[in-house]
Amino acid sequence: MLIWIFRLFLFLLLFGFAVKNDDVVVLRFFFGTQWHVPLVLVILLFVVLGVLIGVTATVATLYRQHREIGHLRQEKGRAAPSETRSQLPLAHGPDLPETY
Repeated sequence: MLIWIFRLFLFLLLFGFAVKNDDVVVLRFFFGTQWHVPLVLVILLFVVLGVLIGVTATVATLYRQHREIGHLRQEKGRAAPSETRSQLPLAHGPDLPETY
């Protein structure tokens, strides 16, 4: 219920922002072209572009990490059991409690 109240508050806040910023602005491009559009649409366009750039960067990073994990799992599967056992950390030592 609290989440829905927060969402309603956020929607009303953004809706009020859109209503207050309905002035028409002129976007001037190269070669004398112009675009007359409400300010809220310009803001929305750039927010959407920013989200798309952020999602693209995140997906690219996740894909690279997924491939790296796959390669590491393949290498682990190829390793001999004796090599894997010798690489595992020890669970005892002077800095660990006895009940660890």
